[in-house]
Amino acid sequence: MQDLKLLEYLESFLTENRRERFKKVLPQRTKHFTVATEDVYQLHNTSAVMRSCDVFGIQELNIVEEVNSKSIDREIAMGAQKWVDLNRYHSTTNCLKDLKSKGYQIVATTPHVDDCELIDFDISKKSCFFFGRETEGLSQQVMEAADCYLKIPMVGFTESLNISVSAAIILQHVTAQLRKSEIKWQLTAEDIIDKRFDWVKKTIKDYDAIVERYQEKN
Repeated sequence: MQDLKLLEYLESFLTENRRERFKKVLPQRTKHFTVATEDVYQLHNTSAVMRSCDVFGIQELNIVEEVNSKSIDREIAMGAQKWVDLNRYHSTTNCLKDLKSKGYQIVATTPHVDDCELIDFDISKKSCFFFGRETEGLSQQVMEAADCYLKIPMVGFTESLNISVSAAIILQHVTAQLRKSEIKWQLTAEDIIDKRFDWVKKTIKDYDAIVERYQEKN
């Protein structure tokens, strides 16, 4: 069980503006939807997807690094790496297995399969949106494991969008619809407390020393 008195003590080291920001942002976070990128090659694409997750309230981003393994570009992520939880996998198999064990349906985003257009997507189902490599797209393994295929309607000559743009369009739409619904999409009370601890730890300098002093006094 988390020590709420310790949490309140730690939060006293934050500026009032930062405390208020946490209170405003946390109720808008969700794990009802999540995102997975599969071996994306261009570093800035993964970083931009993480930024979109933060902007639209997606708490977790899953990254498959079976072929390509790189660090998040801090400049492009604009600090989002502090606030979005990053789950890394060395194989698509492990990623799919973990997500399904958490109750997510696998949604393959692709312009090449006619299944579900974005406007018709059923937001009631807990879903993970998969995005593939820049040129090859999603692997056959993801396509075969997918519970549904999602496409963004396009009417121009171009047949595809950059993955970070696709992610932003999809996340903006589904989260906007989610917030209009009666679905219980918010984080649990326990998740919120965990995130408060996590974000405080990432914000305060000398976090460990402060905790140690608190424990000595209590």
